[in-house]
Amino acid sequence: MTLLTSEITSWIGRSEPPIKAEVTRRDIIKYAIATEQVRQTYLDGDKAPPMFAFGLFRPVVPLTGLGPDGLAPMGAMPELPLKRIMAGGTRMTVHRQIYPGQVLVGTRTIRNIYEKEGKQGPLIFLEIEMRITTEAGEPVMEEVQTRIAR
Repeated sequence: MTLLTSEITSWIGRSEPPIKAEVTRRDIIKYAIATEQVRQTYLDGDKAPPMFAFGLFRPVVPLTGLGPDGLAPMGAMPELPLKRIMAGGTRMTVHRQIYPGQVLVGTRTIRNIYEKEGKQGPLIFLEIEMRITTEAGEPVMEEVQTRIAR
């Protein structure tokens, strides 16, 4: 028996509206300090460390708006029959460096939803892709995040 209904699988391929974000030197410096970067070019805000883009498109919410995992909600997601969500890994491909003054466009898409049987019962896997481009559409980075519901 599968837990995945046609309503749930209909979410595969759905994208949220693109989000634009301007990269500022101040944001790069704050991120570099917070993540204990050692390269001076990051600490000076001349270019962004590779993981900088992870948080660039996340909403800023009060502490009461954070989920049990300490993160802001992911946005539009299907209602799943399994409620405990865990991180299942992240794959990232970087195409070009991020610099202050750039305006980047991020689009989040549900790439795949599938089910597997685990040792303690069924698991539902969600693959969420974040594509980041320049305003001109040049690829900057892709991130595929897997979330596991159990």
